[in-house]
Amino acid sequence: MTTTDADTDGTTAAAAACPTDGPKTALGTGPDAVTAHDLGIHGYAQQKDAHLKRLRRIEGQIRGLQRMLEEDVYCIDILTQVSASTKGLQSFGLQLLEEHLRHCVADAAVKGPEAIDEKVKEATKAIERMLRT
Repeated sequence: MTTTDADTDGTTAAAAACPTDGPKTALGTGPDAVTAHDLGIHGYAQQKDAHLKRLRRIEGQIRGLQRMLEEDVYCIDILTQVSASTKGLQSFGLQLLEEHLRHCVADAAVKGPEAIDEKVKEATKAIERMLRT
């Protein structure tokens, strides 16, 4: 699944992952607003099972790499598997980043400019780390 795959109702998986659709706070807006994020609900919460399934698939690819080495498989075939595993992790990371932006950054928007700046900085650093790989 890519970050833009649509669910049966036409929404993206990442949009469905945001459990705070509708009113964002119990106490209104501003720095003291209480949101789902404050209650420990992460942006990936609704997609957790799908994410775990995806990571298990990637884990299987890594185990496949180990077997390939043990069985003395041709190096180019191993490199192809390395590429597939890397792409799987990158895709997972992008999905998680999108969910973070939809949930955590949106949560910060309810709380005001300082919270937004903090979350944007945090997301920017995460993107920088992802680009280095």
